[in-house]
Amino acid sequence: MTRGLLWVASQPYGVVVQFRNWMYDRGWYASKQAALPVISIGNLTAGGTGKTPACVMFARWFRNHGVRVAILSRGYRALEDGINDEARELEALLPDVPHLQSPDRCAMAELADQELGMQLLLLDDGFQHRRIRRDLDVILIDATEPFGYGYLLPRGLLREPIRSLRRADMVIATRADQVDRQRLSELRNRVQRYNPKAAWLEAEHGAVDLVNSLEQRLSLDALKDRRVFLLSAIGNPSSFEVAVKRLGAQLVEHAVFADHHPYSRSDMERLESRIASLEPRPEMVICTGKDLAKVQVPTLAGIPVYAIQIAMKIVTGEVIFEEHMHRILERLQNV
Repeated sequence: MTRGLLWVASQPYGVVVQFRNWMYDRGWYASKQAALPVISIGNLTAGGTGKTPACVMFARWFRNHGVRVAILSRGYRALEDGINDEARELEALLPDVPHLQSPDRCAMAELADQELGMQLLLLDDGFQHRRIRRDLDVILIDATEPFGYGYLLPRGLLREPIRSLRRADMVIATRADQVDRQRLSELRNRVQRYNPKAAWLEAEHGAVDLVNSLEQRLSLDALKDRRVFLLSAIGNPSSFEVAVKRLGAQLVEHAVFADHHPYSRSDMERLESRIASLEPRPEMVICTGKDLAKVQVPTLAGIPVYAIQIAMKIVTGEVIFEEHMHRILERLQNV
């Protein structure tokens, strides 16, 4: 019954999305050409594909090649200070990369060019934002759940139909290490039925180290054989569990909140009470970088809180990735 009602609710949503795309495809809705080259990093599904690690990977590549790059995002679910959890995390990971948040990303693109002197724009979560033309359209697909259960929101997690893949220039299958080769091959074949011209890459999300709110760091070895309490408000909590277990930790419990959940004082009090009641007690509270940016405490119930720092790495298609990046770099050098 509930699934049927959700399917019915997804129909008008699908009509609106398809009409909007149809208007852009025919030029009746105009896309604006930014003064700077634009790389869009987005997805087809709601949350959990690894956009933040991808933005960091792209930004660091260009920073390592001397390019001044800015990240533009909508600022979804901003906190009281006007920025959201992803902005806090990106600020910590990319201190030399401006992150501009506003629903009007065209205005932010002009600001990045005219006032900040940037050379390249990364459009975070930009696949559905079609007001700005892009030089490279990148779609991330979570290999563990690639197409949001096959249905549009709210019945499934698809933000637009799968055939929208035809707009992509590059498709990156993230968390490729969490599925077998046969499933990756099937996923690639399905993607290429919709868009045979898009570059196909595969990526892993690798843990780098542990960090707390005081910027103190531990090696990943600190997790081995430790009892841990997990805390997450992300799009794919199950993949977070897999990653922690692979590091040798013993999972005691996992407190899962909705993606982008803003932790309230009552949330923190309930978490502390729950952690204090567990026997045997956890030795560490482990969360994601996004969660640490909101929690911002070194301990919960006297237990140290650390976030696992994650980095994205291309494991299939490295040469293709470099070729696309160097084409954009050459454009910048010829300006």
